[in-house]
Amino acid sequence: MDDTKDIQTPVAETPVAPVIKKKKNKRSVPEGQVHIKSTFNNTIITFTDPTGGVLSASSAGACGFRGSKKSTAFAAQIAMEKAAGLVKQNYSLSKVDVFVKGLGLGRDSAVRALQTSDIFVNSISDVTGLPHGGCRPRKARRM
Repeated sequence: MDDTKDIQTPVAETPVAPVIKKKKNKRSVPEGQVHIKSTFNNTIITFTDPTGGVLSASSAGACGFRGSKKSTAFAAQIAMEKAAGLVKQNYSLSKVDVFVKGLGLGRDSAVRALQTSDIFVNSISDVTGLPHGGCRPRKARRM
């Protein structure tokens, strides 16, 4: 018997070209919308393009406020500054229409914070839902 071991010759590997990723174009959105939903528990701010696609969003809870501090005007101001900074940096947004919904404490301070962030406000609209007719009343009491 032959005790020679099979010696494998090294196979020359073909060089694989590295995958070249396309650089993502920064989308420029000069005009957009801001939706501010201010409830008694939180304030949610959403920046959208004119068709309604979300560009950036922030809330008082996402900024680190917890419990009853979420419903304050200061928390709404910080949330607006955070969302406005992101959208200015990533999309170079310069003009917005503001839509405010709800009765919370943060509605006025969020709009003021937006005006200080060098974004021009075209219009401010209140889109808070109003009952028209209301719920069905309970049955009449029999005596």
